[in-house]
Amino acid sequence: MASGKGGVGKSTIAVNLATAMADRGARVGLFDADLYGPNVPQMLGIDDKPAHAKDEQTLLPIKRHGVKVLSMGMLVGEDEPVVWRGPMVDKVLTQLWRDTAWGELDYLVVDLPPGTGDAQLTLLQKIPVTGGVVVTTPQDVAVDDARKGLRMFEEHDSTVLGLVENMSGFVCPECDASHDVFAHAGGSHDLNREFDVPMLGAIPMDPSVRTDDPEQNPPLADASAEVREAFGALTDATLDRVGAVRRRKVARGEGHEPTIREDAEPPSP
Repeated sequence: MASGKGGVGKSTIAVNLATAMADRGARVGLFDADLYGPNVPQMLGIDDKPAHAKDEQTLLPIKRHGVKVLSMGMLVGEDEPVVWRGPMVDKVLTQLWRDTAWGELDYLVVDLPPGTGDAQLTLLQKIPVTGGVVVTTPQDVAVDDARKGLRMFEEHDSTVLGLVENMSGFVCPECDASHDVFAHAGGSHDLNREFDVPMLGAIPMDPSVRTDDPEQNPPLADASAEVREAFGALTDATLDRVGAVRRRKVARGEGHEPTIREDAEPPSP
């Protein structure tokens, strides 16, 4: 899950996409790879630290809403800043990925930081990637930055599963009419045509979709019918694209993706 610009709701999309996949019966992991601004624990109401397995090296992800979750936000204090240069980001991100007992998963959703920096390069170079989902809003500046994210995947010969337009209008609860919040001059549909990548979904704004309320259970419990339907359509489209990409890889003889670290047992009390 990538975006060129911060503040477009990428983590919100990642959290709700992962929980929706789990609701469909899939085995899902969610890896918050934003080391500088990890928001996933707060969104899911996680304030515990992950336990270690018997080897005292392997981390055990925390499960919420049927999803196995790991984030740097679980390992540092809530207000503690992470101030690292690029090589440290690469080392820690790789270590977190390799030293976590994800077990048997059908899907692992990786929530990247905004931009096209060190974390993105580490992901594309060292971790098996089925495809990327690029999140934007209709704002011109967000669309321009999303274009850079698409080119990043293109330059690294990585598949883009598709685009998600978040904050795609506001449905008035009083009149049921849809209003454009941002100047809508084509928005993500321009990117869809320019890069020939699918539009996976458009998520309207809804004040009830809170990203700072740990009491939400599940995260979309209070969302409008329009938003729930939009996330359902997004989930269906994403799963269809993942399946198509995997089938194409098998047809090319590329085989299956490497398995990730197996489940590990926690230490005995």
